[in-house]
Amino acid sequence: MTDATRRRTSLFARHSWGETSRISAILRKETVGGALLLIGALLALIWSNSPWAEGYRWVRDLTVGPSALHLDLSLATWAADGLLAIFFFVAGLELKREFVAGDLRDPRRAAVPVAAAVGGVVVPAVLYYLIAAGAGPGAGRGWAIPTATDIAFALAVLAVVGRCLPSALRTFLLTLAVVDDLMAIVIIAVFYTVDLSVAPLLGALVPLVVFALLVQRRVRSWWLLLPLAVVTWTLVHESGVHATVAGVLLAFTVPVIRSADAGGPDAGPGLAEHFEHLFRPISAGIAVPIFAFLSAGVTVGGLSGLVTSLSDRVAIGIVVGLVVGKPIGILVATWLVSRFTRAAPDEGLNWLDVLGLALLGGIGFTVSLLIGELAFGLGSERDDHVKVAVLTGSLLSALLATVILRARSRVYRRVHEAERVDLDQDGVPDVYESEADRSTGR
Repeated sequence: MTDATRRRTSLFARHSWGETSRISAILRKETVGGALLLIGALLALIWSNSPWAEGYRWVRDLTVGPSALHLDLSLATWAADGLLAIFFFVAGLELKREFVAGDLRDPRRAAVPVAAAVGGVVVPAVLYYLIAAGAGPGAGRGWAIPTATDIAFALAVLAVVGRCLPSALRTFLLTLAVVDDLMAIVIIAVFYTVDLSVAPLLGALVPLVVFALLVQRRVRSWWLLLPLAVVTWTLVHESGVHATVAGVLLAFTVPVIRSADAGGPDAGPGLAEHFEHLFRPISAGIAVPIFAFLSAGVTVGGLSGLVTSLSDRVAIGIVVGLVVGKPIGILVATWLVSRFTRAAPDEGLNWLDVLGLALLGGIGFTVSLLIGELAFGLGSERDDHVKVAVLTGSLLSALLATVILRARSRVYRRVHEAERVDLDQDGVPDVYESEADRSTGR
């Protein structure tokens, strides 16, 4: 057996410079989106707990849209079904790119984040069910609430407290969150579709196929593509499948690389990159913050109201799932991959880094709120408990992750500074640039 064979592979493989640069650009955009999401949620909480709370509820429940098309929906429903379709469209583009041209096309690189994402879904779901299943009729329907990771919120926290962390860890979190989104999409489509109408669902295939044919031919004309996307979304909404699934289906039709008759992969990227650049700012800067504003508003009712909400076993299951289940699932799955593939963290990395990222996985804001509404009904008493629990669990996860990642970031900063000093003392020009600097674009 050669030395190369005996050498253990890397648990967090290094990525190409092009891939690292692309990930860094996504991180910067999602960081801004995370800050806007937080602002939207805070405004909703402040307004809904102020003397003018009735005004917030009036805005949230205001109904607009044509009733003839069954689209006379409240603004909150428009945000959940319509604006989040943009969010899932961008998530679908990222998913397809990762599986076609990104790191997930390589099974060895995909193994760790995929396993971690699966563990981060299974364990919190099981913990929730064990705690909340006997809490009354329908309580078990909320099992998927603590399984989601909010990309924007988690990356915003990571950008603030983990500036000096190696880019491999940042890429791991983003890839994990992308796979997590894929599982959330499947869960919503399969488990939260109550009344399925086959005719509208089959009808949605017609504009979807036309949309696919046009984008495969690199047609960018919005006046052609946008009406087809709207018709597809409307028919999926009418079918009973959650309308956000339409965003994912549309995204999966967009080519990541140019087809062979257009010159092959070497001819350049497909429309997916163009659409991602176009819609990611809309998703992160408009769609998700507005959804947070219209969904996060819950009247807590002071300390007694907070205690009452968190006393519900459904709420306890959500908090435990996010704060305990998520990190346990991610850590155990990552350890199992390490154990059975003999992969090890890169030199200088340790399991505290993985724990910090696993805790960030417990920030389950956007999709968790959406699943809570699907499980218990928008505006219901239990939905209010879900909102309190999701906010509490996400905040606790963020605070715990901050403690660990800030400490680890200081360690990496000291290492980088020591290496720069060594280079200067050796008379080597100070052109050293740390991996963390490259990953943040500095």
